[in-house]
Amino acid sequence: MHPYDALALAVFVLAWLFYEPLLAAFGKRRGSVLNTDMTVIRSAWMSTMTGREARLMDGQLLGHALNSASFFASSNLLLIAAAAGALFGGDSTFRSVSALEVVKTSSRLLFEVQLALVLITLARGLLDFIWSIRQLNYCLAAMGATPEPLAEADRPAFGAVLARLLNPALGSFNSGVRGYYFALAAAAWLFGPWSFIAATLGAVALLFWRQRSSPAAIAIHDFRLLLEKGPTAPAPPSPPS
Repeated sequence: MHPYDALALAVFVLAWLFYEPLLAAFGKRRGSVLNTDMTVIRSAWMSTMTGREARLMDGQLLGHALNSASFFASSNLLLIAAAAGALFGGDSTFRSVSALEVVKTSSRLLFEVQLALVLITLARGLLDFIWSIRQLNYCLAAMGATPEPLAEADRPAFGAVLARLLNPALGSFNSGVRGYYFALAAAAWLFGPWSFIAATLGAVALLFWRQRSSPAAIAIHDFRLLLEKGPTAPAPPSPPS
């Protein structure tokens, strides 16, 4: 392996494995990030849900999240099958790909390492989606078992436990989606080490921007502040004239 390829691989591994801890540390120093705000919002959702008499809407919302995770897991599995087919295609695949001018692969070994990295990245994302689906099913079962009506004194405890189920489930879903960004960056290695480094840093920069400065992140943060502030008390009725 060329030293530049080794350098590009090291940059990718560092970015891929340490993105989440770096994001958490960045959020502590510079204020909250989208994932942190969503943790608070989901906790508020579960707390509010325990006080509702009819929880059909909550079940439908959680079912939508479960369907999304299942869809991404199925798509991920198809991509893994395609990458594995190319990886185990033998000399014919290597000759076909290396004939392209834009592909920069010096040997079959390097080509197989490049494809294996894409495969590993996708596989990790698939495991995140599978774990997300399992946790969402746990959360649905817990929501269904929550007593109805629930005494007001018991609502905070039930809401907190449900949030401890929901937040990791959707956190795993987010990790699976993030895997697509890094899988695309890994695929850029086929175009050379510098393209690989640029794609890796670009993916990290895009993820950070979407977590901190995107319109969605700003709106979510503002909504969290509204939740923490609490509803405004209604004005007292005016006395009759």
